[in-house]
Amino acid sequence: MNKLETILKVLDDRKAEDVNIIELDDSSIADTFVVATGTSVIQTKALADYIEEELEKNGYSLLSKEGFREGEWILMDAEDIIVHIFTRKQREFYGIDDLWEE
Repeated sequence: MNKLETILKVLDDRKAEDVNIIELDDSSIADTFVVATGTSVIQTKALADYIEEELEKNGYSLLSKEGFREGEWILMDAEDIIVHIFTRKQREFYGIDDLWEE
């Protein structure tokens, strides 16, 4: 299973909501953003933990994980894939889906 498939499987298995994959053309940041919503801070943190665990099991590693303590917006840098896990309120506030899809 490749890195993106691993991330998406965890998000699906752990009931993340509104999962969106954004392909970044000609970006130096990453090739892909994965954006997902957790129903609570507890769920966003659990999603991040499970993603990190499954990536490591499959031979991948994270460069960094930010925002975990607060859990409102967790950003995970998996080299060519950046994962954003939001609470509903934060996702609506920042509108990252609209910003990057334009």
